[in-house]
Formats: sequence, structure tokens, C-alpha cells
Amino acid sequence: MRIPCPLCGPRDRREFYYYGTTDYLDRPSDMDGLDNQLFLRDNPAGLTRDLWYHENGCTSWLIVTRNTVTHAISHAELVMDRDAAPKSITPNPASKPARKTTPKKDASNA
Repeated sequence: MRIPCPLCGPRDRREFYYYGTTDYLDRPSDMDGLDNQLFLRDNPAGLTRDLWYHENGCTSWLIVTRNTVTHAISHAELVMDRDAAPKSITPNPASKPARKTTPKKDASNA
């Protein structure tokens, strides 16, 4: 199987380390969700999105879309490109900007 690394081009599968499904990128906040993510995993037949680490190459993490039945790879992208998408930032109303204060003049030096 050849994996198309976006930085290095098509490479043999032996250069990569398989990590698992992309669900590991989105960690659950509660313990039940974490337990389900670690121990109750799906084993689908068909298209999956998996994490691969290019260990013997550019040392990048990839998201590889592949078919588990035919082993055909349809797409590969860098994980850092997924994380680089702009996120909306909402200001926290509880945090206020620091006030600028001017030093008071000493009356004795006036």
C-alpha cells in the first residue's frame, strides 16, 4: 500500500506508523465518553479516516481517507492543516481590558 504524503509524495506504508481513527483528535470531556472512545471502537467496512505518522520521512501526522475493504486511499491531508482552520473567537464579557491610569502629580513639586 502506498500512502500519498502531502509533503513527500507517495511513500510505502512501512514508512508510516498507524495510530487509529481520527476520533482521537476530538477528546471527550466526560469520563464515560473517554471510556467509550478507548474501549468501544467501531470496525467499519468501507471508508474510514485514520491517523498515520510519517515516522521515516517528514515526521508529520496525516489524516488518510481509505477504504478498508479494497485498501484504496482516496485522500491524505496534514493534521496541522485541519487545525489551521480559523476559529471564531467570542470575547469573554467577564474580562475587561486593563484601565490606563495616569500618575497623580505631587502637589509639593508644583
